[in-house]
Amino acid sequence: MLLPRGERRVAAGHPWIYRADLAEVHAGGGDIVVVRGRRGRPVGQAMYSSASQIALRMLSYGDEPADTRLIRGRLASAIAFRDSLAIDATAFRLVHGEADLLPSLIVDRYGDYLSVQALSQGMDRLLPTVVAALGDMLHPRGIVARNDSRTRRLEGLEQRVEILSGEVPERVGVTECGVEYEVDLRKGQKTGLFLDQRENRTAAAAYARGRLLDCFSYHGGFAITLGRRCATTIALDVSEEAIEQLRVNAARNGVAVDARVGNVFDELRGLERLGERFDTIVLDPPAFAKNRAAIPRATAGYKEINLRALKLLNPGGILVTCSCSYNLGEAAFAELVYEAAVDAGVHVTVVEKRMQGRDHPVLLGVPETYYLKCFILRRLT
Repeated sequence: MLLPRGERRVAAGHPWIYRADLAEVHAGGGDIVVVRGRRGRPVGQAMYSSASQIALRMLSYGDEPADTRLIRGRLASAIAFRDSLAIDATAFRLVHGEADLLPSLIVDRYGDYLSVQALSQGMDRLLPTVVAALGDMLHPRGIVARNDSRTRRLEGLEQRVEILSGEVPERVGVTECGVEYEVDLRKGQKTGLFLDQRENRTAAAAYARGRLLDCFSYHGGFAITLGRRCATTIALDVSEEAIEQLRVNAARNGVAVDARVGNVFDELRGLERLGERFDTIVLDPPAFAKNRAAIPRATAGYKEINLRALKLLNPGGILVTCSCSYNLGEAAFAELVYEAAVDAGVHVTVVEKRMQGRDHPVLLGVPETYYLKCFILRRLT
């Protein structure tokens, strides 16, 4: 049974109900439960977690049962939407959790293979139903569970990677907007690639020119896509494994990339001391603010790299700067980039303001689903 605040959250359409908003509970971890308001009236059905502060994740509302038929219907709707997008890639997101009304479920497609994540006790229990439905609808050659996310710790769940169906090779080849990648579906970041930046990479390529610096490059999505239009490309990442895969991907696409292992903060300061200058710079760091307590330190980090990048950028040059920290809103991110420009003594205009790709939709009223901010900026002076 919900307290008034929890009932208001349901009425507002937010799928998360926190433990502090529960009046009483009669359920075990992972159960699908009937959620009742103050007067005992059912307001919907949800997955219950016995460990997380997010105690309930709503699956249905009113009298609609949260059964196999509902799960299969939501999956079919999510897949049909991605089909309608005509995405120029063989790797993209099929199910984006709350924004597809399947809270805590991620499904990504990599060619003939699927990668899934179940990030709550309830969805973990529903995985057999999900896998069976995906098999019937898509007939993949293999399905791998990338249940190694740290989010599962908050649910008291084991972190593991396992094959749920068929066979999955060590490496899978995929294409994205004319670029070919080799993907490790067992060990790669997220589920293999940063699929949410696909459309931002394509948009940024329209402005790319001259000398390119790609920071936090991972497997080279921005470096290769933009590098096809630039005279020279330098890519930086702290991971030796990521840089080695970037070199493989760059060679596969015939793009020359000077891929370097290094701490981006240190490397930016070093490039500035050397008097280096660039015409195009990309900043695509990992989430600096993984929780609200980390916001002050994250803000300082974002400001530092933007300040250094703007000092390295030639007048007329393009800066593509991103944040995937949902705890840092768009307005706050824009403000810190502005402050970095002031400290750098430069004027900057916004050419484009972007977000995560269309296959990663945002559910209105649920700010947690709007996490990726991407500004394409031009330095004027």
